[in-house]
Amino acid sequence: MAFRLYDTATRLVQTLEPVVPGKVSIYHCGLTVQGPPHIGHIRKEVVFDVLRRWLMRADLEVTIVANVTDIDDKILSKGAEQGRPWFAVAYENERALHAAYEVLGCIPPTYEPRATGHVPEMIEMMDTLIERGHAYAADDDSGDVYFDVRSWPDYGVLSNQKIDDMLPAEDAPPEGKRDPRDFALWKGHKPGDPESASWPTPWGRGRPGWHLECSAMAAKYLGGSFDIHGGGLDLRFPHHENELAQSSAAGQQFATYWMHNAMLNLSGSKMSKSVGNTLMVSEVVKRVRPIELRYYLASAHYRSIVEFSEEALVEAATAFTRIEGFVIRAAELTGPGELGIPCADFVAAMDDDLGVPAALAALQATITEGNGLTAGGDSPALRGVLGSVRSMLDVLGLDPLSPTWATSGTSAGEHEAIDALVAGLVEQRQQARADQDFATADRVRDQLTAAGIEVEDTPQGPRWSLRTKGAR
Repeated sequence: MAFRLYDTATRLVQTLEPVVPGKVSIYHCGLTVQGPPHIGHIRKEVVFDVLRRWLMRADLEVTIVANVTDIDDKILSKGAEQGRPWFAVAYENERALHAAYEVLGCIPPTYEPRATGHVPEMIEMMDTLIERGHAYAADDDSGDVYFDVRSWPDYGVLSNQKIDDMLPAEDAPPEGKRDPRDFALWKGHKPGDPESASWPTPWGRGRPGWHLECSAMAAKYLGGSFDIHGGGLDLRFPHHENELAQSSAAGQQFATYWMHNAMLNLSGSKMSKSVGNTLMVSEVVKRVRPIELRYYLASAHYRSIVEFSEEALVEAATAFTRIEGFVIRAAELTGPGELGIPCADFVAAMDDDLGVPAALAALQATITEGNGLTAGGDSPALRGVLGSVRSMLDVLGLDPLSPTWATSGTSAGEHEAIDALVAGLVEQRQQARADQDFATADRVRDQLTAAGIEVEDTPQGPRWSLRTKGAR
């Protein structure tokens, strides 16, 4: 296996050696569904979708688990604010997450377990930790159960911290803790909390702590030892540090490699509620096509911070349109053909810590070669280049000829209706040009442009496309 990745735990680039030859198991932390996903959340989903596609390209069987945290303080608060059951809030936002997966062309996870469906596994893990001396029930009758961080000598190894330098864990009041840094495995039921948000345990009714959920679900679906654990860099501490400690203390090997993607920033802007709403996936795909948003999120290296701006989003959309233009032109000459073999530089870049920027440079070089071949019409060389380009784009989830993107973000019925209307105007323009009535031809073209439709005159006739919103 030639794939190398930067391992967060070791801070070294290491060659991936799967626990089970020929199979790769991945767990990445899904969303806490207190709200619909914004593009900062969904960057992680795109990163791990590209990773999955690349490993599958190497004929590896990939199992990917992404949990849904559907019980949490924030979810309970949102339910109280909205006057709705907490589970209704969670389910509504889980559906929004699935819609974001779909609109951005992400392959669904192999398994997507909910925290509320795995309470028995969590109770079993707490029993094991208490028996081994690494956890304790609070003696204040709160029903809380805590992990004893000082009982685990390696606590802090993932984030490279010492216990005495850490701030207190803020997930529960300190009264019942032996050490303020101890974190909650289980939170006892409090007066005023919905009865439906609690489950019976040997320590009283309550609900799971965030960290315990992921450890229990990872073990349930991937066993005590698996290949890659990932998520956003903001999860490295305390969430992943706590996962690693409790799972290891329970006797599991847990993850061999840790992979964290960097954050999406707002170029210095404060994430106000209004700004946050405009960055919801469902809103951004109204300003650019879904495939263009995916290109924007995938094109930077996963460990690089992305500074968001509307200008950068439009620039990315324009860059992808140029890539798409070659694929469409070449396919009109040769037919779509089959996926080919990625060029060697693309393979080398992807195998080196998922180096998408260098892989895109290799893709662009191949497209430049292909552009030089289009003037000669159909040829074996052009077919070969198109197949290679489509294969590289397929790895990135960006092949415009894939059924996923066949209607460019519209439903099939909508696309057919638009096509029929545009075709009539394009025909009027063509007739006006044939009659040398250039004023009418220009007027029709201006109408199309005003409607957000670009018309390109090609040797095969006019071709139209929807213009990216905001593009100049």
